[in-house]
Amino acid sequence: MEHLAIMKKSWGLTEKILSGRKKIESRWYLSKRSPWDRISEGETVYFKDSGEPVTIKAVVSKVLQFTDLTPVKVGEILGKYGKEIGLDQEKIPDFFERFKNKKYGILVFLKNPVRITPFEIDKTGFGLMSAWITIDDISKICKNR
Repeated sequence: MEHLAIMKKSWGLTEKILSGRKKIESRWYLSKRSPWDRISEGETVYFKDSGEPVTIKAVVSKVLQFTDLTPVKVGEILGKYGKEIGLDQEKIPDFFERFKNKKYGILVFLKNPVRITPFEIDKTGFGLMSAWITIDDISKICKNR
């Protein structure tokens, strides 16, 4: 499978992925959503900032999934992995507040991030608010590739 992760542009995370300061992509949910149980080591994740074309890809080196999260467990995960998630130490409390009541967490460990020739995608059928798309072939949602 291939994956498309859509990032909040204002957080500046795609450049952190490219520079190696962000080695883990984390997703936090109230219910199980993609990529839950749909992502494996060796697969490719493409990244784009919201409103921008896809510009980066990386390979999945490991996946950790957490269920039945509590504020304590979320705090432990952020404490252990926060730096690799790309969070500056002083920002961890803000992210804790954002994620403390989530029930599911997934950590996607990344390797070999590279800048790619930008391409646009068509999210038709995935929902306007989809922030993660899992598909067997990324070219099926490419507009200009």
